[in-house]
Amino acid sequence: MEAVLTLSHAQTYTASLRPLVKQTPPARNRLDDCLAHASQRRLQAKEFVFVEGDPAKHIYRIEAGAVSLFKILSDGRRQILGFAYAGDFIGLGLQGEHIMNAQAITGTKVRSMPVAALYQIATLDPTLSFKLYQTIAQELAATRDLLMTTGHRSASERVASFLMALSRRNERIGEAANIVDLPMTRTDIADFLGLTIETVSRTLSKMKNQRLIDLPQSARVHLMDMNELQRIAEGEGSR
Repeated sequence: MEAVLTLSHAQTYTASLRPLVKQTPPARNRLDDCLAHASQRRLQAKEFVFVEGDPAKHIYRIEAGAVSLFKILSDGRRQILGFAYAGDFIGLGLQGEHIMNAQAITGTKVRSMPVAALYQIATLDPTLSFKLYQTIAQELAATRDLLMTTGHRSASERVASFLMALSRRNERIGEAANIVDLPMTRTDIADFLGLTIETVSRTLSKMKNQRLIDLPQSARVHLMDMNELQRIAEGEGSR
């Protein structure tokens, strides 16, 4: 019964958006337009968007705030797989259920739409299909970056890689590349990079003393020497 209701909801949702898809100029992002009509949800810090094993019936776009994506390992440890920020999509994939947990880091706002509706709309608009492909490709690239970062790299290389990845994201969305916001805790960063919280804090302090970064606030980092940070991230730094 639930599957029937979900499909019916998706069909109704798709029908309501069909005129919008047809009338929207090609230059505009149809996925953004469709999601603008989707339901909105507000979450408090630590509240879950979804948990591992939940049926994957919706996709989500972060409107404001930030979300951590993680799995609980067999020994009870948490491995953060990534962070999602405003404008990012989560919940995409072909699995019938979510394979990770998504938890709000701070006060967060998300929009959601049924997966079935998304795929039906994509059949009406090939450019939307390409947008979905790009989003999934970016997730795969981020996963590869994580594997490289948590491999045989030093703590400095891991932290520098993390900061430079956030810097590149800022560039892609038109924000200052040398100012990185860290809405997550030091513990979150440690669980993402495979380090201890003490090592993360110590490494950031060391970088500050070397004038590679400045920390005007605990949640904001100024990248003072981006060239050297990039060299460190690539294992070529001299400091």
